[in-house]
Amino acid sequence: MTEIVSLLDAAHAAVHANPDNEALRLRFFERLADGEMFLLLEREAQGETLDPKVFDLEDGRFVLVFDREERLAGFTGGIAPYAALPGRVIAGLLKGQGIGLGVNLGVAPSEMLLPPEAMDWLAETLDEGPEEVQALPEQFHAPAVPEALISGLDAKLARAAGLASGALLAAVTYRGGRRGHMLAYLDVAPGAEAALARAASEALVFSGIEAGELDVAFLHSADPAVVAMARVALRFDLPEVEERPAPGSAPGMDPKRPPRLV
Repeated sequence: MTEIVSLLDAAHAAVHANPDNEALRLRFFERLADGEMFLLLEREAQGETLDPKVFDLEDGRFVLVFDREERLAGFTGGIAPYAALPGRVIAGLLKGQGIGLGVNLGVAPSEMLLPPEAMDWLAETLDEGPEEVQALPEQFHAPAVPEALISGLDAKLARAAGLASGALLAAVTYRGGRRGHMLAYLDVAPGAEAALARAASEALVFSGIEAGELDVAFLHSADPAVVAMARVALRFDLPEVEERPAPGSAPGMDPKRPPRLV
């Protein structure tokens, strides 16, 4: 085994130390979904078609992923075909297939076997998108939300470079008396609304808050509501965009063309 060197290692260690803590289990699955995973293949990918190497183990059938390329090489003993995919994409591919996920087997403290039911649950959880509603805010207040939600939003938005200039979180009172919390994204890039709304939804789900709600709005920095909201809101600054490979340059990176399993 190797020392703890990754976010997944740390999340796994936290669960192992306190296995009954649901919030820690949710955090582990969030790390798995958001991280880049190296999926061991039977052969090199052919276009958008992947052929994962399936292992028949005592506990069932599993494909293997590793959160570091060198960990995959340590398992295989050398060069092996693989696909680098977000964990959420792998969960979606395995949904309903009756195949579990082996994570970092034999090469890291975060090694574990996740049964097919766990992958089905993760895929279904990630599929739950936000619902569109209309309401008119009348007054904003300082936010009062658990630290777990703030941490979750901070982590999600840190990976949303270039999609908005920032975000504001505040409590809100709507016309008619309903109260809640609003996350307002500022100066959103064209077409980024769905991804940002999903990021907020997932941050809420993985925070472990039962029956929690978080409204999402898309505003321009010059909007009067932003001025009023900014007086009491918690602000998140999104990182600036960096140069990166064109979307779709690797299997699974283009959401309109997900990879296929054979």
